[in-house]
Amino acid sequence: MSRIGMAVMAVLVLALAGCGQKGGGAGGLPDDMVLGSPTAKVTVEEYASVGCPICAKWYEEVFPAFKAKYIDTGKVKFVSKEMLVGGGVEITVAASGFLIARCAGKDKYFAVVDALYRNQQQAFQAPRETLLNIARSVGMTDQQFETCVNDEKAIQALNDRVEKHNKGGINSTPTFVINGAKMEPGYHSLEEIEAMIKQAGG
Repeated sequence: MSRIGMAVMAVLVLALAGCGQKGGGAGGLPDDMVLGSPTAKVTVEEYASVGCPICAKWYEEVFPAFKAKYIDTGKVKFVSKEMLVGGGVEITVAASGFLIARCAGKDKYFAVVDALYRNQQQAFQAPRETLLNIARSVGMTDQQFETCVNDEKAIQALNDRVEKHNKGGINSTPTFVINGAKMEPGYHSLEEIEAMIKQAGG
């Protein structure tokens, strides 16, 4: 088994151990990745997996207009919540992808996420090669890539984030929570999200 495969298997074991647990609240974490003004009246949390095809579809079709209208104008604080759902290659791509995004640093995190969604189908066909190319595109060396996807502390931290979301009742992607109000899980148009933002005072 390749080194990346070993890391992903560790993530799988940890993620499965955390599934199905209830109680508690999703809450916020100090290492959440955020776009937009920290003082925005409306906070939109997206629980998503970079290995989720529906998430990729939303990111391609809705996110650009949503970002331009709400995030870039300071009306919305957008919080990315990492999830691991599905099985097989979907979790392989998601777990390794999130590890790479974190290793790239906060200033490059969303650039990696963007690349992961845009190259998702390619990643399903050739996970290692695609993920390595994405890592290289943000300045990581091959050795840094290997170290990143095999970092046991980072894998545990990812699992902890996912488990916390599971305990808060989030188990499907994408799930949007707007100022604490959870929308029905799944794809939502810009108009649907706008209606929720208006209800929240945005």
